[in-house]
Amino acid sequence: MARPRLHDLDGLLDAAEQLLAEGDDRAVTIRAVAERSGASSGSLYHAFGSRNELLGQLWLRAARRFLELQQNVVDAHLAAGSGWDGAVAATVAAATVLRDLNETAPASARVLIRHRREALIADGLPNGLAGDLRDLDGELLAVLRRLAHALFGAAERQTIETVAICVVDLPSALLDGRRPRSIDPAAALGAAVRGILNEARDGLTHTD
Repeated sequence: MARPRLHDLDGLLDAAEQLLAEGDDRAVTIRAVAERSGASSGSLYHAFGSRNELLGQLWLRAARRFLELQQNVVDAHLAAGSGWDGAVAATVAAATVLRDLNETAPASARVLIRHRREALIADGLPNGLAGDLRDLDGELLAVLRRLAHALFGAAERQTIETVAICVVDLPSALLDGRRPRSIDPAAALGAAVRGILNEARDGLTHTD
């Protein structure tokens, strides 16, 4: 029997993603996804093979949506402005992509903000899916390297880690939306990113 069509798979992933966005990973069971989507448990096992593979595919789709937006904003900002100010603007834009993703795919944004991949997905994924996740990591690293080089003229461990703090670690903490804030979280994130980058530049200058 053939696998379900792509849009059917997306419908199943939508149901699983909504469950995960609404609660924790324990809410995402084959039975719960079947009930939410209206599909049978058998069709879910046929489509994904296991709950672990379902979660892996769910994460991969959400992360691809995020990374595509991030690559696009980095491209646009680096093309629009050069030098330090242009590189800082590109990094701030990359940091606030989760806000943009929340506008187009809110469940994907909540999944990426609230769930760490290593805690969500167990070992033992099919080779193809594991390879896709490694490829995605490589694409994210390429974005970090590009920003680090634009900012500091060098894509080495220290500069890449600085960029990663700005565009990977901080956004999850400030844009989670789980509690009301009296300030604009995106504005606070931008200010934090600029402060980190200025501090890092000063530190690199003093050690040269």
